[in-house]
Amino acid sequence: MTRTSPKKIEEYKGFEQGPIRPPSEASSLLIRVTRNCPWNRCTFCPVYKGSSFSLRPVEHVLRDIDTVHHFITLLQEKSADIGADLSALAKDLDHGDHMALNAAINWMRSGMRSIFLQDANSLVIKPDDLITILKHLQGYFPQTERITSYARSHTICRIKDEKLAEMRTAGLNRIHIGMESGSDKVLKLVKKGSTQKDHINAGLKVRKAGMELSEYVMPGLGGRELSRDHALETAAALNGINPEFIRLRSLAIPNHVELFEKYSSGEFTKLTDRETAEEILLFLEHLEGIESTLKSDHILNLFEEIEGKLPEDKDKMTGVISTFLALPDHEQMLYQVGRRTGIFRLLADLQDPARRTQAESTCDRFNITPENVDGAIEELMKRFI
Repeated sequence: MTRTSPKKIEEYKGFEQGPIRPPSEASSLLIRVTRNCPWNRCTFCPVYKGSSFSLRPVEHVLRDIDTVHHFITLLQEKSADIGADLSALAKDLDHGDHMALNAAINWMRSGMRSIFLQDANSLVIKPDDLITILKHLQGYFPQTERITSYARSHTICRIKDEKLAEMRTAGLNRIHIGMESGSDKVLKLVKKGSTQKDHINAGLKVRKAGMELSEYVMPGLGGRELSRDHALETAAALNGINPEFIRLRSLAIPNHVELFEKYSSGEFTKLTDRETAEEILLFLEHLEGIESTLKSDHILNLFEEIEGKLPEDKDKMTGVISTFLALPDHEQMLYQVGRRTGIFRLLADLQDPARRTQAESTCDRFNITPENVDGAIEELMKRFI
C-alpha cells in the first residue's frame, strides 16, 4: 500500500507586500493574496521573471490584515501623531511587523480610502477564499471606498457570474486587466495567453457584476509590423466592452525580456515615438460608442495630457497628438527629451523659455539629435520599468 506524504504546512513568516501596484493605487493599502504571476509568459514583461508563483494560505492573508488593523487601532487609541518619531512603537518589531506598521502609517496618512490586492492575479484563488478575505477587510475597514485587484481575462472568464457578484457584494469594486492588445495576432506574438474574445467576455462579466473595469493598453506592442492591426483591433475590443477606464502604458523593451531577442534579431521592429503617436491617434479615432475615461498616467507615455472622457473629450485628445505630429523634427526631439526627463509635462511647455532652455541643454550635453533621439529615449525608458 502506497502512503502519500502529508502536505507540508507553510509557516507564517509575517506581513508581506509584492513588488508592484497600478499608479492609480499609490495611496492604497497593499494586501498580498498571491505571490508573483501564475502565467508569467508574456514576452514583454520583466516583473516576475525568475520568480515562482504561489498562493498564500488564506489564514496568512487574514493575519496580515489583523496585524495592520492592530497597528491602526493602536495609533488611533493613543492619538499618536503618525508624522512623529515612532521609534518607541517600532522597538523590537521583526521585519514583517515593521512592514505592517509602515503600511498602516502610510495608509492612515492617505485617508484609508482604498485597498489593492496583490500580486498579478488575485482572482486566481478559489472564489470562496477571496470572498472570505474581502469580508475580513470589510469587517475591519468598513469605511474603505474601494477594493481592487489585477486579474487576467482568462481567469475572469472561468469564474461563475454569481461568484463575481458575491465578490462585488463583499467589497471588490474595481478590476484592473492588462488587455495590452485586442489583436489576436499581437496577443499570440507576445504570448499573452488570451484572445480578443476572452478580453471582451471578461470585460463584460466584470461590468455585469457591477464592478468598475480598468483596461490597460500598450501602444507599440505590435511593433511596426502589426501597428495598424494592434490599433484597430484594440479599439474594436474596447468598443465591445465600454470599460470605465482605459489606461495607456507605452511599450519599453528591457534587455532581459524575451521580446528583446526578437527586437535584436530584427524580427520585431520597435516603433519610434512618432510612429507610436500615429498609432495612438489611429486607436483614438476608432474608439466609438463608449463612455470610458482615458488616462495616460505613466512616465513611459509621451503624452501625459491625453486624458479625458469619451466621447466629449476625443477631439481634445486627438488634437494634442496632431499638434505634435505637425511639429518640425527639432521641436519633436526637444519635447521627447523634455518629457522623458521630467522637464515637460505638457506639449505647451515647449513655449516656456526656462524649460525649453533646460531641454536644449540636455540634448547638447548628451549629443542628442533628431537622428538619434529615439535610441536615447529607448535607454531612458528602460530605467522606468
